[in-house]
Amino acid sequence: MSGRSTTGRVHTRYAQPLPTIENYNPNRKAGFWKRNVMRVPGGVKPIGSSHYPQGQSASSSAKAAYGAQHPPLASSVSSDPSSPGNSAIRPELSFEEFNDKIADAWDASDKDDILDVIKSDSFSEVNDIPDALGAPNQSQRNLKNSRDLLMKHASKRIDSTLHINQEQHINSDTATVKETQLEFAGRESSRKERFIRCLSAPNVEFEILRELSWNGIPKSFRPKAWRLLSGYLPVNAERQELTLERKRDEYRSYVAKYYPLRNDPSFQETFRQIQIDIPRTNPLIPLFQQPLVQEVFERVLFIWAMRHPASGYVQGINDLVTPFFVVFLTEYIYEEADAETYDIVNLSSSQLEVIEADSYWCLANILDGIQDNYTFAQPGIQKKVQTLKTLVSRVNGKLHSHLEKHNIEYLQFAFRWMNNVLMRELPLRCIIRLWDTYQAEPNGFADFHLYVCAAFLNHWSRELLEKHDFQNLMILLQNTPTNSWTEREIAVLLAEAFSLKYVFADAPSHFDKMK
Repeated sequence: MSGRSTTGRVHTRYAQPLPTIENYNPNRKAGFWKRNVMRVPGGVKPIGSSHYPQGQSASSSAKAAYGAQHPPLASSVSSDPSSPGNSAIRPELSFEEFNDKIADAWDASDKDDILDVIKSDSFSEVNDIPDALGAPNQSQRNLKNSRDLLMKHASKRIDSTLHINQEQHINSDTATVKETQLEFAGRESSRKERFIRCLSAPNVEFEILRELSWNGIPKSFRPKAWRLLSGYLPVNAERQELTLERKRDEYRSYVAKYYPLRNDPSFQETFRQIQIDIPRTNPLIPLFQQPLVQEVFERVLFIWAMRHPASGYVQGINDLVTPFFVVFLTEYIYEEADAETYDIVNLSSSQLEVIEADSYWCLANILDGIQDNYTFAQPGIQKKVQTLKTLVSRVNGKLHSHLEKHNIEYLQFAFRWMNNVLMRELPLRCIIRLWDTYQAEPNGFADFHLYVCAAFLNHWSRELLEKHDFQNLMILLQNTPTNSWTEREIAVLLAEAFSLKYVFADAPSHFDKMK
C-alpha cells in the first residue's frame, strides 16, 4: 500500500530510504531529483552544532531546518507556527504546490536519467522482495505489473511535461520576437517622423539631416535626402522647385550642346571607352542591361567628361552613376517593386529625363570632392592607398606583416577599392546604404571612405591569415564573398570605420607616429 504525503515524499514499504548527507553521492549519474534531492521542500538536512545559537546544542533542539538553504532557527523563534515571530519560516509546501513550482525542472536531456533513477532507486529491490518476505508468485507478478504500470505512467508524465515546456518556450520565444518587432517598428516609425519634420521644414536643418542620415535613410525619403546632402538641392523650401527646374533645363542644354560631339574625331576615343565600360557596369543586374538605361549612362558620362577636361572620363566613374540612378528611379515605382529588375520602358520620357538630370548633377557634385582620384596618374588614389597601408600596419600589424611576407602590394587590391568606391566589392543594396553615411559625413567620399576600406580589410583578417600563398590571397582580396551581406553587415562596418576615424583622423599625431 503506498500513498503520497503533503511533503511530496513517497511512502512505500518497499522503497529505499530518502538520501541523506551521509549516503548522498553527487557524482552519481542521475537526473533532476538526484541532483537536487537535498533541496526538495520538506527534506530534512541535519544541522551541525556551529549553526545553533550559542548555548544550544543539537541535542537540545528537536527542530529541523526546512530545506537545505533555510537559515538555522534562532532561540528567539517561538515553537508555535502561528506566532508572529515565526513569519519568516515558510510552511512546508503541499505536493500540488511543490509540483507546480518544479513543473519547469524537466529537461529533455534529463528524461533518460529520470527513468534510470526510477528504475534503479525506487524499484531496485522489487525482484528480491518475494524471497525476503516469502511472497507468493502472484504477489511478485502483481508487483512487477505495478512497476511496469508506474514506469509507463512516469514516462507519459515526463513526455507530457517536456511537451508543455517546449510549447511554453516556443510561446515565450514567439512573444519575444513579437516584442522586438513592435519595438523596432516603433523606432522606425519615430525615425520616419523625424525625417518628415526635417525634410518638410521651410528651411532644412542640414546638420540634423546629416545626423538622421548617418544611420541610414528610409527608402521613401532617400531621393530628396540625397539631393540635399549632395548639394544639388537648396535647403530653403521656396527655392527647391525653381532650382530643380533650372538645373534640369541646364542639363538638357548640355545634352544638346555636347552629345552630338561624340562622333567628332577628337572625342571618339572617349566615347568608345564609355561604350565599352557601360555593359560591364553591374552585368548581373538586369536594369543596367536595358538599352534605354545604357543610353542614359552614355550621355551622363560623356557630358561629364566634356565638362571636366582636366580628368576626362576614367574607368570606374561609370560605376558611380548606378546608385543615383536606382535611388531616383524609386520615386516612380511602387515601394515594394525591385528596382534592379524594373523594366524602364514603363516610365514616360519626361520621367526618365528627370532621373537622368538628377543623376548627372549628384554625380558631378560627388566627383568634385574626389577629382584628384581621376586626374593624370590619379594622385588622390595613390595617396589614399599609402595611407591605408600605414593605417592597417598600426591597427592590425599581424595582417600587415602577413601580406608583406607574401609580397602582396596594397596597390594591387586597394586601387580598385578607392577608384570604384567599393562598388565591385559590395552588392548594390549595400552600396546605397553605405552612401547614406558617406553623404552624411563631411568629405565622406574623400576621407571617411579610407577608414571604411581599413575596416573592410580588417574584417577578412582571419580568412586572409589562413591563406599562405600569393594567388589565394589575391583571389580573396579581389573577390570578397559579400553577396549575402545586408544592411546589418554595413552597419557593423561603418561602426568600425567610425572608431578608426575617431582615433586617427581626429588625432593627427597618431598618423605622425606611424610615418
